[in-house]
Amino acid sequence: MKKILFIEDESALQKTFRDILEREGYEMISALDGESGLRLAKTQKPDLILLDLILPKKDGFDVLKELKENEATKEIPVIVLTNLEEIESIEKAIELGATTYLVKAQYTLEEVIQKVKKALEK
Repeated sequence: MKKILFIEDESALQKTFRDILEREGYEMISALDGESGLRLAKTQKPDLILLDLILPKKDGFDVLKELKENEATKEIPVIVLTNLEEIESIEKAIELGATTYLVKAQYTLEEVIQKVKKALEK
C-alpha cells in the first residue's frame, strides 16, 4: 500500500483527504506543522508528500528545502498544495524540487487525487 504524507495545518482538509485517499487504497499520515512533517518524512518514508507552504513552526519552503537536501528523503516526490498563487512562490517551489505545484482554489479534490495517482505511478 502506497503511503502519502500530508503536511497541512487545516485539520478539516486533512480529514477530507484522508477519507478520499483511504477509499482509493492509500495509507495517509498527516502532520499539522512543518517540523512534525519533516520528522514524519524521515521516519515513515512516504511514497509521496502533499505539502502546504503556509505552515506553523516551519514553512513549506523550508520543509521542501530540507527534504531535498536529506539523503533519506530527497527522492520522495512532493506535490505542493497551497493558496499562494504568485509566480515567485511557484518558481521557488519548483526550484527547490517540488514535482507539481497546485493552487487549492484552482483544483477540485478529484483533480488533486488524479495528480497524486499520476505522481505515484512514475
